[in-house]
Amino acid sequence: MPKMTVDIGNLKIKNPILTASGTFGYGEEYAPFINLNSLGGIIVKGLSLHPRMGNPPPRIVETASGMLNAVGLQNVGVRAFIEEKMPFLETLDVPIIANILGDTVDEYQAIADALSRQSAIAGLEINISCPNVKMGGIAFGANPDEAMHVVRKVKEVTHLPVIVKLSPNVTDIAVIAEAVEAGGANAVSLINTITGMAIDIQRRTSYLRNITGGLSGPAIKPIALRMVWQVVRRVNIPVIGIGGIMNENDALEFLIAGATAVQIGTANFVNPKATINILKGIIAFMEANKIDDIHDLIGTLKN
Repeated sequence: MPKMTVDIGNLKIKNPILTASGTFGYGEEYAPFINLNSLGGIIVKGLSLHPRMGNPPPRIVETASGMLNAVGLQNVGVRAFIEEKMPFLETLDVPIIANILGDTVDEYQAIADALSRQSAIAGLEINISCPNVKMGGIAFGANPDEAMHVVRKVKEVTHLPVIVKLSPNVTDIAVIAEAVEAGGANAVSLINTITGMAIDIQRRTSYLRNITGGLSGPAIKPIALRMVWQVVRRVNIPVIGIGGIMNENDALEFLIAGATAVQIGTANFVNPKATINILKGIIAFMEANKIDDIHDLIGTLKN
């Protein structure tokens, strides 16, 4: 059995397969399909300070090689998560990483503080694609200074490793990655969804009530892979690859490009066993190529 352990900050995970926030519920939803303890970690659905209803439907539409979603970050809120979802998660032998989101820095801090008091939470992932309502609605992740600021404020209230999930909807994602590293981030994950839209030509309306949504799935993989490669060359913290990973070959591309770990997202909707199948596929590839340690594969792209 090849050695699969990797480090995300001071968090050691048994293998590089993580779930992408928003595609795996709160973990329990997938328990009937896979052994959750086999995963490297579970990143739960994004959590806000208060419950969110999300956007009105229709809010998901299939596109060529992908899907658009405008769910609107619907979630139960941090208090209900702790009271209702944590009891199940505490029974697992797998790191639980909480994805957090807010409209103000104070909200990020309050959520991080509450979750850092939960012994079963092993890390935080900050979604900085959210609009900063005090800065005119511009996303935290669109401005390097704002991105750095929110990370620093979260770090003030937590002892947990902090992963920052980066938006691709910026001019230079590597600049944002450098900023959050300077702010104290222990790792970055990328990419979040790409803004897009789809039109019903018969009705001449958007398929989504929100008009635009976030594009995910195989269609964005080449973009995500390029951005991961760029960021790996600019920061000294672990990079977690996300975007259109449907099988082990996709995951291997990200690892070879330099990603320390990967997150599986849209694939979970297609096949609830996708994470485990990808893990088995990576192990089989390593055994076939006599690779004893995952680190002998990570970052081996030839120029």
